[in-house]
Amino acid sequence: MSTSLVVVTLVAAAMVAFSAVSVFLRAEWVVKPIADYGIPMAWLPWLGAAKAAGALGLVAGLFVPVVGAAAGIALVLYFAGAVVAVVRARWYTHIPFPLMYAAPVIGALALGLAA
Repeated sequence: MSTSLVVVTLVAAAMVAFSAVSVFLRAEWVVKPIADYGIPMAWLPWLGAAKAAGALGLVAGLFVPVVGAAAGIALVLYFAGAVVAVVRARWYTHIPFPLMYAAPVIGALALGLAA
């Protein structure tokens, strides 16, 4: 296991975990855009749980690589769905936000698959 894999995976997991906590705490800077995108507020616990599970899966993937790969793929799909939601809402200036969280996940996934 390389140092870069560990560092990128932990950074990705920390960022996704921060995002999950922000959803669980219903931070206004997270909840308002989600509402503006037309996502029902009833989905917030599920969205937060998906992110939290993905963050835990990335960390677990350091010990069980197939779990990390599954978590990475699921998170990439999650953030791709977030980009689709932003585009559907025509908030094009917000596209970088889900991509900012997806980038380290993609890096961790690529490093994990290359290992």
